[in-house]
Amino acid sequence: MALPFFLKGLALGFSIAAPVGPIGLLCIRRSLADGRIAGLCVGLGAATADAVYGCVAAFGLTAISSFLVGQKFWLGLIGGAFLCYLGIKTFLSAPPEKASDAKANSLASAYLATFVLTLTNPMTILSFAAVFAGFGLGATPDYASAAILVAGVFFGSALWWLLLSTGAGTLRSRLTPGWMRAVNRCSGGIIFGFGIFALAAALTQR
Repeated sequence: MALPFFLKGLALGFSIAAPVGPIGLLCIRRSLADGRIAGLCVGLGAATADAVYGCVAAFGLTAISSFLVGQKFWLGLIGGAFLCYLGIKTFLSAPPEKASDAKANSLASAYLATFVLTLTNPMTILSFAAVFAGFGLGATPDYASAAILVAGVFFGSALWWLLLSTGAGTLRSRLTPGWMRAVNRCSGGIIFGFGIFALAAALTQR
């Protein structure tokens, strides 16, 4: 019984992480600039946040999920503003003069930034709740199955970020400073656009 739930969670986590959005762009950009480990840390922050929301949905923590969904306006503003900040920062970033591995504090900040950014999207809870209900986890879930499913979600999401950061990292040595500057400009502009969209969505839902 445990393996089917884990495999379902694995597929769910992978499919949720795979669409390329602002976190994906950040992962690719950090992998190109600072190496695949830095890019992986970006992704693991998102995977951890997905697991947190998966826990809220799977274990039927309705009070927490209702509170977070009720605060979607403020969380949307915070998330949108943070994306705008990251977009501007990325756009203005100068390419490194030479390839070097990111330091431990930089890796931690990359992880925490994407963890917080992903948490500002509480509507993820509703997606998890709907899918988990389809898996047979309702308001009174089987806690063992729920824990296995959430573990699968985390590892499925982490698998995608590992593949993405590794793929982007392999191109790192081939990019000239000019190409890296273009990557910064392009990804920064797109991330800023995601931020503007998130702010507009939050304001229209007020």
